[in-house]
Amino acid sequence: MKLAILSRNSKLYSTRRLMEAARERGHSVRVLDPLRCYMRIASDGFAMHYKGRQITGYDAVIPRVGASITRYGSAVLRQFELMGIYTPNPSDAILKARDKLRCHQLLAAQGIGMPATVFGDNPDDTQDLLAMLGPPPHVIKLNEGTQGAGVMLTEKPSASRSVIEALRGLYANFLVQEFVAEAKGADLRCFVVGDAVVAAMKRQAPKGDFRSNLHRGGSAKGIRASTTEQEVAIRAAKALGLGIAGVDLIRSKRGPLVLEVNASPGLEGIEAASGVDIAGALIEYVGGRIGRRGSRVAGVVRAPGEKSSPRNYA
Repeated sequence: MKLAILSRNSKLYSTRRLMEAARERGHSVRVLDPLRCYMRIASDGFAMHYKGRQITGYDAVIPRVGASITRYGSAVLRQFELMGIYTPNPSDAILKARDKLRCHQLLAAQGIGMPATVFGDNPDDTQDLLAMLGPPPHVIKLNEGTQGAGVMLTEKPSASRSVIEALRGLYANFLVQEFVAEAKGADLRCFVVGDAVVAAMKRQAPKGDFRSNLHRGGSAKGIRASTTEQEVAIRAAKALGLGIAGVDLIRSKRGPLVLEVNASPGLEGIEAASGVDIAGALIEYVGGRIGRRGSRVAGVVRAPGEKSSPRNYA
């Protein structure tokens, strides 16, 4: 299998582990900076170049597209798809996951448990908006925040209104959610690969904080998620069309609730906590999907003048 990894930095832990896992299994792998990929789009075919050379012959692409380059990175990934190259996480699925509002709407439509969430635009509606949610504490989240950034907890109605007014003054998009006290500052990260949760960890917020993100000082330990928790995580990933996802859950009185679905989950924290070779599981999943697809040469939309070339399947 000839594999491309879309990543800004080949030295990042997750990117490096994927490269190692692919090479250990005999695959050819290359890291491509999505910002150095550029495209030709025309009715007679799609083409893409990287640093002056045409991109061709790849069987699969694994996106590691950060939130700061979502728009361009997803356009590059879509071009790969249009060229007939397989990806476990399609561009549209990544866009669904990155937009928290859209993500929550799609999850709720599938009956997947999540904290009650409200969203509104007009300042005149703020009081009624909060009434729809219920009494504080409230969790206020930026719509496209990552790693715990842009997440605030307010404990009084006046504080909620003040934060909302401030965010509207900055023209920021945000959601307001119920605070689930029984979670006690802990959540579960379930790493979904295909139809299975291959690893899970419990993250605990540091003292004085409610955010359990490891980037915010949270601690983590490997656990075995319950059958119900695994089923919810897999359903959430499938609802967005993701073959690979990090699904964050909290344990509540009414069962597991989905906080977020990450389309580009980091490997370092959960591999260390769980001891599972997640990179290897991911590469094997992609290789298996390519094997089942068989040769796609006949179905590829090629650039003008591009000739078919033999593909090496593991």
